[in-house]
Amino acid sequence: MLALTASPGARGNVELREVLEPDPLSGQALVRVSAFSLNRGETRRLADMSDGELTGWDVAGVVERAAADGSGPQPGTRVVGLSPSRGWAQLAAIDTHVLAPLPEGVSDAQAATLPVAGMTALKALDIIGGVLARRVLVTGASGGVGRFAVQLAKMAGAHVTAVSASPERARGLVELGADAVVGQLEPQGPEFDAIVEGVGGATLGAALQRVARFGAIVSFASSDPDPVEFPTRSFFGRAPGARLHGFYLFRMLEREPTGSQDLARLLALVADGRLECSIDREGSWREAPAAIEALLERRIAGKAVLRVD
Repeated sequence: MLALTASPGARGNVELREVLEPDPLSGQALVRVSAFSLNRGETRRLADMSDGELTGWDVAGVVERAAADGSGPQPGTRVVGLSPSRGWAQLAAIDTHVLAPLPEGVSDAQAATLPVAGMTALKALDIIGGVLARRVLVTGASGGVGRFAVQLAKMAGAHVTAVSASPERARGLVELGADAVVGQLEPQGPEFDAIVEGVGGATLGAALQRVARFGAIVSFASSDPDPVEFPTRSFFGRAPGARLHGFYLFRMLEREPTGSQDLARLLALVADGRLECSIDREGSWREAPAAIEALLERRIAGKAVLRVD
């Protein structure tokens, strides 16, 4: 079969090659992939991977062979799922606990945006708890996770402030539900009951100084690799009871295997027209190098989806 593999030094650090087909475990379904979306985490690490190594997380397609243990969807079912490292291929073996059938009216491209970005936003807000009539801050709001978080928080009744350093990439955030859009998070200013934080560095340092007492920050990414600095009293003294929660989707799903249910929740919202998947770029997987460059250079507002054609 064909797969996009790591190729350090090539454009986008990827190359389309022939590889061996996967051999699913008993709890895995074999999925013929029709589309996948790109995430910054998987694309950033391509340059450091071994030549020929497989990667890829978000997968949408059709079940070719059901799981041997009888779990999960049957052959012919359109599905979306989460692969730990082998999704950019014509065939992928997906654990059935992170696989969900697609409702009518949800396209493969829409579905492919949901596993990493959608579930990260959903589970971050689940960790925070009820946000009805509360002030929620979303950093990195112009990215895939951020755009889902803005919508889900607004849907739950929150007053949402979105942070995006680029006015161009911030386009559409107000339409998605943001009550305010700011270019940078300063250490001083109004406090927030909940913060979905995906930037790290100085932004996380500022967030620790802006969270309200008994509020919560969920930190899920670090596009800014600089150290996090903040006056400690501005956190524990000013906001007693506030929580900083580290979040990594794959580890969370190992502990709480709710992926299928989480995907089903998101799919229902998409099918009802209540959740926008924010696809900013869609094309063939043969255009992957250009799409990866655009993502890493922050020229994509939302998600990039590639079709396995």
